[in-house]
Amino acid sequence: MDNQKLINFLNQLLSNYFVMYVKLHRYHWFIQGKHFFQLHNVFEEMYTTIAEDLDDIAERVLMIDGKPLATMTKYIKEATLEEATADDTEDEITAKLIEDYQQLITEIKEEGIPYASERHDEPTLDLLISLQGKLEKYVWMMHAYRAYE
Repeated sequence: MDNQKLINFLNQLLSNYFVMYVKLHRYHWFIQGKHFFQLHNVFEEMYTTIAEDLDDIAERVLMIDGKPLATMTKYIKEATLEEATADDTEDEITAKLIEDYQQLITEIKEEGIPYASERHDEPTLDLLISLQGKLEKYVWMMHAYRAYE
């Protein structure tokens, strides 16, 4: 069984989750404005969830006979998400999170799920569908938050 496409996808996803983990810490530490307390807590919840999911993704790579990436250099090289590089405003941060989460959802739906389906790999499908659901919830929450602006 050739799992290389699926392993490569999961390593890309792992890389994106590490970029998102660092990005959410940056947002958590540097958020300013009238919604500081609310967003500071939300970003902490988000990076805690991302940290748990990181481990699940890496372990799944191991379970399908792959090797998870494990260096920052490789994460940056393989990620399709970009690091946060500026001191963004509250509005820019929430817009960027929607964009990033939506990109991850699209990649899961268009690449990850088809690769896992080809391999009849139900545990990986289950993981990807679970991740997709969490990401969709965050997109919904960020849209709802931005509706009050």
